[in-house]
Amino acid sequence: MKAGIKKYQQLNYADQEGSDCQGREELILKYAPLVKQIAERMAVRLPPNISKDELIGPGVMGLFDAIDKFDSTRGIKFRTYASLRIKGAILDELRKMDWISRSVRRNINKIEDAIRVLELKLDREPKDNEIAEELGLDIDSYYKMISRSHGVSLLSLDELMLDGTTSRLNKQVADGPSPFDEVKIKEVKKIISKALSTLSEKEQLVMSLYYYNELTLKEIANVLDLTESRISQIHSKAIVRLRIKLKSYYEG
Repeated sequence: MKAGIKKYQQLNYADQEGSDCQGREELILKYAPLVKQIAERMAVRLPPNISKDELIGPGVMGLFDAIDKFDSTRGIKFRTYASLRIKGAILDELRKMDWISRSVRRNINKIEDAIRVLELKLDREPKDNEIAEELGLDIDSYYKMISRSHGVSLLSLDELMLDGTTSRLNKQVADGPSPFDEVKIKEVKKIISKALSTLSEKEQLVMSLYYYNELTLKEIANVLDLTESRISQIHSKAIVRLRIKLKSYYEG
């Protein structure tokens, strides 16, 4: 990380005044640990073939971008802004890597299609055993399929809000949302909130601990006294339902 920071400084600050350069350098050194922290938290949500080190590089570039584009007049703290830019840069890199296998993507689509069919047929949220039957699987095989899809969750919600090659999150952080974008953001928040309200109490708790408190699946399992694989199932099922609601919104 230090080598990357030094190279960036040499390329970008050589022609700037010493005081300005020093200020930028101090920002980089102060927030470099934030890159490592975010990369580590994201790495535990990914398959083991994706290492933390592969995420740090893009994260550092996200930090540099944040330093270059930060506008203090917008009333947002630099740490908050930098965190979003770092996460966005890592997500963009993961998307380019295309690390999610086609078979996993197919399984996710099958589950989503089965849930849609059952919702129309039953006029309610289908139960796990009903989804498994619709897929022609026993309940254990269905849970295994759900568990294998866990890695998709890190990108799945962000993927649904893509705008060209840049996620809406990154674009809004960089340029500021237009009035039209702000309306869209409010609508999406309402959809997600409504979808979350349809989840079971345990599913809502898992989602809150995972995304708001940023606990790992293992940490959540310890808190709820369940196995890590069970927490993975609960989380993945919740993500699938949220994906369906958001897809319906964007495709409608």
